[in-house]
Amino acid sequence: MATGARHTTFSILGSDVVVTGNVAASVDLHVDGKIDGDLKCANLVQGEASEIKGSVVAETAKIAGLLDGAIEAKTLIVHATARITGDVTYESITIENGGKVEGKLSHRRHGAAKAPPPLEVIENKSASAGL
Repeated sequence: MATGARHTTFSILGSDVVVTGNVAASVDLHVDGKIDGDLKCANLVQGEASEIKGSVVAETAKIAGLLDGAIEAKTLIVHATARITGDVTYESITIENGGKVEGKLSHRRHGAAKAPPPLEVIENKSASAGL
C-alpha cells in the first residue's frame, strides 16, 4: 500500500481526467475534469472548467462548471460560473448572481423520503389469454 488511500476523506478528479461511465464515491469528491455518466458521492465540489453529463446525487453540492443532468442534494450552492441543465431537487439552495439553472426546481422537506417509483406493467397475461 503506497499511500494509505484507504483512510482518505476526499478524492480528486483532475482537469486532465475524463471518465466515461458512472462514478460512485463514499467520500467527498472534487471534480475538475469531465464525467460522462451518473455521479453519486458524499459531498461534491465541481470546478469551473469541469463538465458532468449525467445525474448527480450528493449531500452537499457546490457547482461551478457545467452540469447537464438532474441533481439531488440536501444543500446546493450554484456558483456564478455554473450552468445546470436539468431538474434540481434540494432542501437548501443558494444561486449566486450569474449562476444559470434550466430545469424544474423541487424543494424536498428535511427528512422526507423519496417517493417510490411508479408501478410498471411488464406483461398482462389475462388480456392476452383471451386472444
